[in-house]
Parts: sequence; structure tokens; C-alpha cells
Amino acid sequence: MPDEVTGLFGGVFNRGGVATGDMAWLQALLDAEAGLARALERAGLAPTGSGEAVTKAAVAADFSATEVAEVAQACELTGNPVPGLARVLTRRVPPFAASAVHKGATSQDIMDTAAMLLARQAIDATRRDLARAAASAARLAAGHRGTLMIGRTLLQQAVPVTFGLVAAGWLAGLDSALQGLNTIRAERLTVQLGGAAGTLASLAPSGPLVVPLLAAELGLATPPLPWHTERLRVIDVAVAMARVTAALGKIARDVTLLAQTEVGEASEGAGDNSKRLPSGGAPRRGGSSAMPNKNNPVASVAILGCSRQVPGLLATLVASAEQELQRAAGAWHAEWQPFSDILRLGGSAAAWGAELLDGLGIDPSRMAANLAATGGLPLAERVTGLLAESLGVAMAHDLVASAAAKAVSSGLPLRDVLLASAEAERAGITAEQVDAALDPAGYLGASDEFIDAALAVHERQAGK
Repeated sequence: MPDEVTGLFGGVFNRGGVATGDMAWLQALLDAEAGLARALERAGLAPTGSGEAVTKAAVAADFSATEVAEVAQACELTGNPVPGLARVLTRRVPPFAASAVHKGATSQDIMDTAAMLLARQAIDATRRDLARAAASAARLAAGHRGTLMIGRTLLQQAVPVTFGLVAAGWLAGLDSALQGLNTIRAERLTVQLGGAAGTLASLAPSGPLVVPLLAAELGLATPPLPWHTERLRVIDVAVAMARVTAALGKIARDVTLLAQTEVGEASEGAGDNSKRLPSGGAPRRGGSSAMPNKNNPVASVAILGCSRQVPGLLATLVASAEQELQRAAGAWHAEWQPFSDILRLGGSAAAWGAELLDGLGIDPSRMAANLAATGGLPLAERVTGLLAESLGVAMAHDLVASAAAKAVSSGLPLRDVLLASAEAERAGITAEQVDAALDPAGYLGASDEFIDAALAVHERQAGK
């Protein structure tokens, strides 16, 4: 079960179904030990019934506070929690099963296998929320394929687009991130079992038999050999989660910009206000402690708060991949917290993203007003193409640039300035031609085709 949302910041950074807290780690470590005991029994290396006995004892919720504290205190002495855990677990099993606890394994085998189990749970939870977000983006893309708005480059007005195309871009990023998670889930989550120095000498000659049995017990893949100091699996999981936060961060940043009061083209929904505050007051998403009128884009801000932390955490994991010989002196230890944090933040961002896109409000009238605000200037490129047929590219470009500058300074529409110019009159350009060139609906290029392509990819992926 996911950890409870605890702490002052848990509601923002620990949202969704990803569990990476102390109890989640403890259970994953116990699951690895129990899986090993079952595998050893199946290989004939542990007494009959020992696998079941260890599995029954390996329930984190049944550990007393004293037992948990003992594991934590032993970590200070041994540099990781596994030796202490093995001691406590051995005491919890019947005497006949004690020999099956931790047999043939080294601490890193249990820690790394537990990390892969945590990653699987995190990926599954994140995939659910990401799929929900992608489904909402697909609905927005299809439903707003004809909703005109101004495109913006370098935060300045550019040429017309549709909100459907914007949402299709979001959808493509979400689907790509989801596909990345699927690949990692299917191919890169493996058990770790190598013993003291990656040879499984203590289980010879049956060591190679135990590894696939352990993998089968835990539902993980079998690696070709132990990967104690080859850390690309850890990096691959982290990169997949970083791609999730990158895709969601782009969406969240767009929403914060479109939701600005002066823009007003999008707005967040109210979110889940079903929970009551401890004080008994009514909760309100987006409120301010100082300004009761505020409606802040909290989901978008929370996503960005998650996504901004991930690159630094990923850098730590990449830097930690340089590990010495058969066991790292510190680099492996440096992985544990950033790896946990990336899983947690990716899952939290995905949960926020699903809620954001489910309730996103779109204001087509504000989009139309902002598109019309500059009096046709966003269509200057199209008008240049029209005039170039008679005046040549260079002269047409200069004419439109001059007309645009005059329109800005005078406050007149670009149409009126162009039609009043002698050059346009000599070129025989009519008012009907200028009006057609200034119609944003006629200058959307391949927007519909791009939307269709994104939706087709989504439907194929969702159908798998």
C-alpha cells in the first residue's frame, strides 16, 4: 500500500500511488529476502517449508517499533540496513527455516532487488495516472481541433494555431513518456543476486539455478550476470521517470502562462475539495493566504515543483555510476535517496497531471480576442506571400514590415494600412485578397493532419 501523505510537503510532493518511504523500503527488502528463501527451497538448498515460513515472517506491518528501530540502528554500524534486517528476520522465523534467511546473498543483492521492486510499483502507479492524463489530452485535442488561438514563440505572438494542436503536442509527450515506462517495466527491472563479489561462490554449483528462480518468485527479469557495479538499470529507471516529469512540466508551464489574468485562455478546475480541513473550514483549491480573490494554478505549480527537482537527482545517479571494481565505496549508497525521490516525484507529478487535464477549462472567446488583439499582425507572413507574387519576396517583405510598424504606431489594423499603400494598389491587390490572407482559419497549415497523427499513435498505444 502507498505510504500515507505525511509531513508539511507531502500533499504536493507525495501525491498519487507511489510508495518510497521507510515502510515501503522495509517491505521491499523483506519481499526480496522472502523471494530468495522460496527460490533456495525450490533449488533444494533450503529445508522444505522454509520459503513459506520466511514469507510469513516477512511482513513489515507486523514488525514492532523495537524491531524497526533495531534495523535502523544497525544501519549505522554496517552502512546499510540489510545486515540488521537479516538478524531480525532470522529471529522471527522457526529454527528450521533460519538457514534460508539471506543465504548466499550480500547486502547489495537485497537492496538492489528491493529497489527494482519499488521501481515496479512506482512505474505501475505512474502509468495509471499518466494514461489518465493522456486520455484527457486526447479529448482536448479532438474536441478543440478547430479552436483558434495565437501561437507564441519567445513568448511573443507568432502565427495562428489551434488549441487542439497544442493539446496534441501535450499528448505526444505523454504517450512517449508512457511508452518509455512500458519499456523499462518490461525489459530493465531485474533481480540482483551475486553474493560477496558477484560469483555466487557460496551457492556453487547451484548459484546460476537460483537466480532465475528468484526472478520468477518476484516477477522480475533475470540478468545475464550480477550488476553490482554496472548501474545502467538504475539510470534507465530514473531517466524514464525524468521523461515523465519533463512531459508534464511542459504542460504545466503552458497552463501557467495561458492562465495568467491578462491572457485568460485556460484555467484549472477546482480539483478534489471533498476532504474537510482539520479546522472544519471548507477547502478551496488555489486560494491565497493574503488575497481571497486569488485562484492560483496549484496543480500546474505542483507539477513544476516536482519536475524542477528531478534533473539534479538524475545527475547524482549518473555521477554515482562510476563504481569501483566489485563493490562501490559510497557511490552505491549515494543512489538510495535520489532514486527514491525520483520515483516519488515522478508519481506525484503524474497524479497532479491527471487531475490537471481532467479539469482543465478552455476559453475559446479569450483565445479569439487575443488572436485579434494585434489587428492582423500575426498573419503578416501570409500577406507577404500574397504580395510576393507581384512585388517579389524582398520588396513584399519590406512593404509588410513597414505596414506592420505603421499599424503598431498608429493603432490601425494592418488591413487598412496595406490597402492604403501605393505599392499594394500598383500590385493590384484587392480588399478581398487581403481579407482572405488575414483570415487565421485559412493559415493553419497541417494542423489537422498533425492532430490526427497524434491521436492515431495514442489509440494504437492505448489499445495494446
